[in-house]
Amino acid sequence: MVLALSSFYVPQSPNRNQIHHAKLQSSETLKTDLLHSFNSPFELRQVQAQIIKTNTSLSILPLTRVGLVCAFTPSFHYAQQIFDCVESQKPETFVWNYCLKALAEGDSPIDAIMLFYRLRQYDVCPDSFTCFYVIRACLNLSDLWNGRILHGVVEKLGFQSNLYLQNMIVHLYSSCGEMKDARLLFEKMPQKDVVTWNTMIAQLIKQRDDEGAYDLFARMPERNVRSWTSMIAGYVKCGKPKEAIHLFAKMEEAGVKCNEVTVVAVLAACADLGALDLGKRIHEYSNRHGFKRNVRISNTLIDMYVKCGCLEEACKIFEEMEKRTVVSWSAMIGGLAMHGRAEEALRLFSEMSQVGMEPNGVTFIGLLHACSHMGLINQGRKFFASMTRDYGIIPQIEHYGCLVDLLSRAGLLHEAHEFILNMPMKPNGVVWGALLGACRVHKNVEMAEEAIKHLLELDPLNDGYYVVLSNIYAEAGRWEDTARVRKFMKDQQVKKTPGWSSITVDGVVHEFVAGEESHPATEQIFQRWDELLKEMRLKGYVPNTSVVLLDIEEGEKVKFVSRHCEKLALVFGLMNTPAGTPIRIMKNLRICEDCHAAFKLISAIVNREIVIRDRNRFHCFKDNTCSCGDYW
Repeated sequence: MVLALSSFYVPQSPNRNQIHHAKLQSSETLKTDLLHSFNSPFELRQVQAQIIKTNTSLSILPLTRVGLVCAFTPSFHYAQQIFDCVESQKPETFVWNYCLKALAEGDSPIDAIMLFYRLRQYDVCPDSFTCFYVIRACLNLSDLWNGRILHGVVEKLGFQSNLYLQNMIVHLYSSCGEMKDARLLFEKMPQKDVVTWNTMIAQLIKQRDDEGAYDLFARMPERNVRSWTSMIAGYVKCGKPKEAIHLFAKMEEAGVKCNEVTVVAVLAACADLGALDLGKRIHEYSNRHGFKRNVRISNTLIDMYVKCGCLEEACKIFEEMEKRTVVSWSAMIGGLAMHGRAEEALRLFSEMSQVGMEPNGVTFIGLLHACSHMGLINQGRKFFASMTRDYGIIPQIEHYGCLVDLLSRAGLLHEAHEFILNMPMKPNGVVWGALLGACRVHKNVEMAEEAIKHLLELDPLNDGYYVVLSNIYAEAGRWEDTARVRKFMKDQQVKKTPGWSSITVDGVVHEFVAGEESHPATEQIFQRWDELLKEMRLKGYVPNTSVVLLDIEEGEKVKFVSRHCEKLALVFGLMNTPAGTPIRIMKNLRICEDCHAAFKLISAIVNREIVIRDRNRFHCFKDNTCSCGDYW
């Protein structure tokens, strides 16, 4: 039975006292049973009948639920009638907007878009809120097609001055990769707020356009902490940690306080640069401001301390964490592996398994690195097989690269080569580069030439590969081939990346390149080195000139090897830091055999811990030993 619309209006009766209690009970039953749980127009009509029987006001109906239940049924007009009765002083759009909001923010935003078209079908006039919620649905779905249609509706209805709508449309275009349209709308907007600027900057950063992002950042009339944080994090993402830290210094000068996201971004920059002093200061700031329980900050602190050579500090952070995620465990396992403490990394993985934490792909990269750095071939093979068998993790190219590195370092070059050829995906430069690097260690010219053929196709402008091949030829005494490689580099305009090492003293980063003579302390550095060299020779040190792959006199080779950048940085550190304190040096290339042997001796002579972070790993020298066990 269909009830007439007039039946919604039940006149009040003055003689109801005797049934007042019963009505309240019925009303309560209505509220707790079907009133807030009807799922169809049929059930809604049952609620309507109950309302009539109990003389209850129609206003108790949840109108948003009425709209959602009837929206996509033939009872759409029925819902409109209810809205008109209950909210006669307000347009029905008011209620439909609540429905759109619920759908746009729910699990199926597409329903919000469908409801919008349904509203247009029934001539329901949209307002600015209608457009806002439907555009939000488009944004959640990355639905550019319908987003453009809604943009047209906004223009047609004259909502161009609505800043919230304009910001949402800019966000939609930019997040869908339509940066030209986003920029065009951005420049045409008569009014912009900090949200507008932040949206554009964040999306440009996602496109890795840090220059375009900074151009907007510099033009901002007003910046908030999110503006600064987006730009700092953007520089980190684009591989420019120096710029990130420089901008952070400006942020501090401007008196803007960090939030938790800023802390994470700056710590990540410190990790990339090895800026330990700043990292410690940010750590202290984080603790003072109550961020200690932030798991993401703790994870980034672990990474920062690991990459700055402070493994014990990283372990301390890990142990103090109340809640650990798979990222926490993976960072610590990877850190132990990087520092040559493979057995501890494997023990930590066992502990991780015992507490029921499922590993991810990053965890296994750390485990495979641990095996590679310590030559644990069988264990590495087991971990690689375990990924898919025990955890359902499909190995990615990074995992294949780790196993190639493991096999190659161990001298199993032919097995590594076969493994590469049977990979389920095309090997990249990192994979072939791992094989090439091992060919130098094991002096296999033939396999090196096989690897370089593929590398010339994959990454023809990478100078490192040419340098390694040239060095392999030089070590084999094939000077004509060495000259041929270097001539090829010159013809192809491939320039060799100069080696550099850096050390931070009193908050100032000092960089050295091989043969450095421009540093203000050059004369004192050379003098101190000569003094050290005398002590080293007394302990049996003989310069390993085989690392100088130039066809020059032996005396010149000795001088050349003495001017390696890591040696200059070390001597500078010994001269300018308190006795007994660790010396930490960052290096962009692999440490050579002569510097490795020299640093072991020096660590014992000066009774100092020397930590070197090179391109591949950490070397912690102490008491004439190295954490790598001379396997690197």
